[in-house]
Amino acid sequence: MTRTTSDTSVGTVGAPLAAPDAPPRHRWWILAVIGLAQLMVVLDATIVNIALPSAQKDLGFSDGDRQWIVTAYALAFGSLLLLGGRIADLFGRKMTFLVGLVGFAGASALGGAAGSFEVLVAARAIQGLFGALLAPAALSLLTTTFTDAKERGKAFGVYGAIAGAGGAIGLLLGGVLTEHLDWRWTLYVNLAFAAVAFLGGALLLSRTSRDKTATIDIPGAVLVSAGLFGLVYGFSNAESHAWSSPATWGFLVAGAVLLAVFTGWQTRAAHPLLPLRVLLDRNRGASFISVLISGAGMFGVFLFLTYYLQQSLGYTPIRTGLAFLPMVAALMVTSTLASTVLIPRLGPKPVVPLGMGTAAAGMAWLTALDLHSGYATDILPPLVVAGLGLGLVMAPAMSLATAGVAAEDAGVASAAVNTMQQVGGSLGTALLNTLSTSAATDYLTGKNPKDPAVLAQAGLEAYSTAYWWSALFFGAGVVISVLLYRRGAPAPDAQAAPVVHM
Repeated sequence: MTRTTSDTSVGTVGAPLAAPDAPPRHRWWILAVIGLAQLMVVLDATIVNIALPSAQKDLGFSDGDRQWIVTAYALAFGSLLLLGGRIADLFGRKMTFLVGLVGFAGASALGGAAGSFEVLVAARAIQGLFGALLAPAALSLLTTTFTDAKERGKAFGVYGAIAGAGGAIGLLLGGVLTEHLDWRWTLYVNLAFAAVAFLGGALLLSRTSRDKTATIDIPGAVLVSAGLFGLVYGFSNAESHAWSSPATWGFLVAGAVLLAVFTGWQTRAAHPLLPLRVLLDRNRGASFISVLISGAGMFGVFLFLTYYLQQSLGYTPIRTGLAFLPMVAALMVTSTLASTVLIPRLGPKPVVPLGMGTAAAGMAWLTALDLHSGYATDILPPLVVAGLGLGLVMAPAMSLATAGVAAEDAGVASAAVNTMQQVGGSLGTALLNTLSTSAATDYLTGKNPKDPAVLAQAGLEAYSTAYWWSALFFGAGVVISVLLYRRGAPAPDAQAAPVVHM
């Protein structure tokens, strides 16, 4: 039997799930329930970005701390996704799905009611934790619900479209809620999503059997989570403690050591969390690195451009959300073009480096923005260029990250793509925030920090620094993708795209 896209896009770690003899009668309603849960998880990666300036003013946290509102969610989500897939195997997909919904809603309520920065960060981390349970369970349920090849293709198309558009919806919805209600509603809105999805899931989903042979790699989960936290926390500490401080380099070294130990452990573990054979193919390795870089660049531009538009140019939250839509539209256009035309004909070697270079050019162009920049003439062109480049990178990389994997590794490869993107966003946001804050501090040295004009220019220096470093990331991506990707188009059965939680 020929393996199709949906056959390889399983949502848990391990072998593909056996399909029932007859598809559920209410399968399209089940798709709506799963899609709603997916939308909630996806848009929470960006919905809070638009609300950050308002939340910062309300809770009084510093510029150096603000990145943790974004990073806490992405880091918890990305580092626990692989573990979430194993838990869904152990305890059943329906139960894991419903528990994930309840936990996500509870964390959202906690964040919405937060009276301090620390409570808000903790709530975002708990959101990420339950999102890591919810996402792989939802993907598994989709796989077992749609057993007909044609129907499954349609279902995964809808699910993938939600993943792609979720970021843009989050930006726009965040603007509407922040402007007309309050920044806290960017979190409270999840209670409505979760309530509807929970009710639908409880009524429509069938109980799934537990895989009693599934085993959780607890040491691996602890090592990779602690290692990633060490790297992100170390980069974040550089802003307040300097690079020479043990609080900075100590965490960076500890994080690198823990990840190295994790890598060694995966070669000896009986049931590894991430089998290294998944990463060692040249095209897959290049794809994982490309996803990591594009995640860092995309999350970075969302964060810093949001602050520029609202604080430097005085945009409203709604106007800020609308400003990003052309970038997302450009990204979706080139993603479709790359996956349907360019990759089947040319392969990734010319396409991904072109995308990296285009994204780098867009980021470098953004450094020219100042306090008098107009949207149509100065902001829109580099945004569209960056979006075009990101689309050429993300679609091929996400597709080829699972190309040619064995059936038993298809799920973990798909989960690893999600992990790389979220971790890239976490590391990129932490590093760029530290570098931009340091640039603003250096600019203010010897100047009057109470002068509004001086402060405004310091903000521009911070944003420009973030854009230059993002351009440097993508420039490194050009070199890496040229060196690692193989020449030629991939085999037709190696172009199945996993569903990725953006």
